[in-house]
Amino acid sequence: MAKLTEKQARLFRDKNWGNVATIRPDGSPHVTPVWVDFDGEVPLFNTAYGRAKVEYLKRDPRIAIEVHDEADPQRAYVSVSGTAELVDEGADEHIDKLAKKYLGVDRYPYRKPDEKRVIVRIRPQLIDAYGKAA
Repeated sequence: MAKLTEKQARLFRDKNWGNVATIRPDGSPHVTPVWVDFDGEVPLFNTAYGRAKVEYLKRDPRIAIEVHDEADPQRAYVSVSGTAELVDEGADEHIDKLAKKYLGVDRYPYRKPDEKRVIVRIRPQLIDAYGKAA
């Protein structure tokens, strides 16, 4: 497993958005924006069961995520390709943590009553970086 440097991990810890790519059943890419995080070992994001990216990852765990410095997108970015692991434990608390980071609120305000959250942990196999993240 490849490891992120501290500069690369910081892009995931800071208030930057990511773009995650999964693979549709027909082999075409599916890309969506996500809130990102880093758990000290790997990049991660939070989503809900029933969303397309979760269904695609259950079928094919290959994934890529790109994060750039929101303050100056041309200054630094990191791209991580690898495999995804879906983790249920702690997912509700994690989305609240991300809501604090991105919205400044204690609880995720867009939760639906029947929604089941999931953390997607990305095990890096290839890391590309540019600028201050390189």
